Amino acid sequence: MHELIERLRENIGRVHLGDGGPIDRLICCLLARGHALIEDVPGVGKTVLASALARSIDSEFRRIQLTPDMLPADILGVSVYNRDTHAFEFRPGPVFTNLLLADEINRTTPRTQSALLEAMSEASVSVDGQVRRLGPPFMVIATQNPYEFEGTYLLPENQLDRFLMRLTLGYPSAEEEQRLLELRPSETVLQELGPVMTGDQMVELQEHVDRVEVSEPIRAYIVELARQTREHADVQVGLSPRGALALAQASRATAFMAGREFAIPEDVLDNLVAVAGHRIITTAFGTGSGWQAAAAILEELSERVASPV
Repeated sequence: MHELIERLRENIGRVHLGDGGPIDRLICCLLARGHALIEDVPGVGKTVLASALARSIDSEFRRIQLTPDMLPADILGVSVYNRDTHAFEFRPGPVFTNLLLADEINRTTPRTQSALLEAMSEASVSVDGQVRRLGPPFMVIATQNPYEFEGTYLLPENQLDRFLMRLTLGYPSAEEEQRLLELRPSETVLQELGPVMTGDQMVELQEHVDRVEVSEPIRAYIVELARQTREHADVQVGLSPRGALALAQASRATAFMAGREFAIPEDVLDNLVAVAGHRIITTAFGTGSGWQAAAAILEELSERVASPV
């Protein structure tokens, strides 16, 4: 099973030539049955990274390029009247897939963004009074540009809370950028990238992650970190119980990727900023500065809260 993960990591690494950290985060997020929000400036490879993950798994993949004029029905689907049968027939939208890339999610309105809430929370869609199940596996990978960019809509807190992790890519090093110019992986390697595992194998890996042990001391450690965020003087809204559950599940996935059947404190700390940073609201003004302030606060708490032995 760990050979499958290593093959997946190497396959994505053929396209994403920068730091391997975002690759591991994205795989961890999928193993934990979570959704990922990738935020960065245009042109650093957000869409390429998400597409490489999708091409590496033999399952259904859809991409939505979100725009301000899109409606919820463009994502969920719509019922169309059939004159031959004299009945309405449901035409499923792009959300009915295994891996969904929602490109530039903050380019569309909050009304359309909210169409993904039920799908991300419960892996189901309610249309015309009927609940339709999604997946498995089912994962939403959303990309967004910084909120200061023209024509963007801030993601509301309840939408952000549906993402297990928030990731950033950053700029590549000089050497990596030279290789990028030489190989042009998004135009060559990505088009030839083939799957290294099936969707059923990914579901099996996810089931193994669920069985990774989070012991009582580790659970107490996660709870104490969450409580400290709620009591911090510079935090308006701390980490919720759902956020604590997300941190525990991400820690399970990290432990599993490391070949362990139990989580350790380092697994929790490794995921703390990625999982909790976008879930707490600080006194800093603006979402961008708020995320940076949240990361600093979480780093401070990771040093202050005693780690279990």
